[in-house]
Amino acid sequence: MRSPYESVILLLLTGTCLCQFPRPCANSEGLRTKECCPVWDGDGSACGALSGRGFCTEVEVSNEPHGPQYPHSGIDDRERWPLAFFNRTCRCAGNYGGFNCGECRFGYWGSNCAEYRESVRRNILTMSAAEQQKFISYLNLAKNTVSRDYVISTATRAEMGENGENPMFSDINTYDLFVWMHYYVSRDAFLGGPGNVWRDIDFAHESAAFLPWHRVYLLHWENEIRKLTGDFNFTIPYWDWRNAQSCDVCTDALMGGRSPLNPNLISPASVFASWKVICTQPEEYNSREALCNATGEGPLLRNPGNHDPNRVTRLPTTGDVDFVVGLTEYETQPMDRFSNMSFRNALEGFANPETGMAMAGQSTMHNALHLFMNGSMSSVQGSANDPIFLLHHAFIDSIFERWLRTHQPLRTSYPRANAPIGHNDGYYMVPFLPLYRNGDYFLSNKALGFEYAYLLDPGQRFVQEFLTPYLQQAQQIWQWLLGAGILGALIAAIIAALLVVARRKWKRNQRRKRASSYGERQPLLHSSSEEGSSSYQTTL
Repeated sequence: MRSPYESVILLLLTGTCLCQFPRPCANSEGLRTKECCPVWDGDGSACGALSGRGFCTEVEVSNEPHGPQYPHSGIDDRERWPLAFFNRTCRCAGNYGGFNCGECRFGYWGSNCAEYRESVRRNILTMSAAEQQKFISYLNLAKNTVSRDYVISTATRAEMGENGENPMFSDINTYDLFVWMHYYVSRDAFLGGPGNVWRDIDFAHESAAFLPWHRVYLLHWENEIRKLTGDFNFTIPYWDWRNAQSCDVCTDALMGGRSPLNPNLISPASVFASWKVICTQPEEYNSREALCNATGEGPLLRNPGNHDPNRVTRLPTTGDVDFVVGLTEYETQPMDRFSNMSFRNALEGFANPETGMAMAGQSTMHNALHLFMNGSMSSVQGSANDPIFLLHHAFIDSIFERWLRTHQPLRTSYPRANAPIGHNDGYYMVPFLPLYRNGDYFLSNKALGFEYAYLLDPGQRFVQEFLTPYLQQAQQIWQWLLGAGILGALIAAIIAALLVVARRKWKRNQRRKRASSYGERQPLLHSSSEEGSSSYQTTL
């Protein structure tokens, strides 16, 4: 159990952020020098160098060739990330992390980042009503709080001027920051001129990086909520949708039910009914050759079950998941949506979950859930607008974890070269800062400080599902419990003292009565033997 003092220290340590365009670098100076090595306030040096936390170093990108899916070069800011913007960034030492090395890397805590702690992600349907409502309140808080540390780019690097004389960045709330990141990593490439784009490009989908990229995405999202709320026990819950016949989480008590006025909208009884979505109009951005600037574009849309039945014939079953986990190869040629017998391709949903063979015209597994929602979730670039996105991807990540534990693959199982652009082992994930290579997250979550409740053994699962919530609540109110305990002890002591005094008074009264009845024997009551007897009784 963490003390309030430790929690305050941790909050101070996590006051910086980890991903797209840190404020200290989003300016003309940062663009001109191409350096993003912010000062850590803990010692006043860039990257905390004086404290040995990290150093400002040259970015070394992988030169391994990518596949033929993207035949262009030098036209997109995401190529050879992050060199279009920065060629010097902080490289953190040991367990330190963050864009200025002022944080700890995933799974580590404390002022020196020496404490390892494992968090457990739980099934949202097994959480108490109070826990569910707390999660929803955190989502809403993130949606209504401007990110303190990040901004987004609203223009390409070329539009900002050769020397960064026209920096174009914008504030954004914490929730929409991650919506924008998911849009940015999957958007089409501008080839020059309105509507002239290359669509067969995606740095986080349709190839090997799909699972490692979304793993880092969830870890960062979790980290931001912890910093925003001060609740360092927070974890993203998952929705176990195996064998589901409908959207089990689409209720007013959870992710929002269906509006009785319009089946495409969220029920007015849910806080999500008032949310505005962003980055859901890719064709408009392409026609203007412009980036999504995070302007609100209308309400959150969802109409689960009213999807194209020819595209999604059914939702995934337990059997589907078991078969996919049994596939032994993580990735197979051509390492895209046409790969056969590829665990990644089958789990992503471009292959048949009963045969492992790629299939056109149908969506399964991960993709099936997105399309089943038939709204904001069903478009790749805008799908993260729907909070169900988080529950869904947490469960996808748990299946990835099952596969890693089952097969224990070597790092060499992850493609080193010739995957679609952005997906090779050594490619830095777009658009994260600090930098993370895809292959570095092709590893079990045990190394990253989190676990899934349903993957625990029965004893551990009982502790997490039943005892941990009460322990966490006790931790939050421990001052009150301590005060109540002390007050209770004082009251008990006072009552005990009163009882002792009352008993002594009663005994004295009894002696007086006996003395008045047997006056001739009164001296015997004060003999040493009588006093000893009385003392003995008192001791008992």
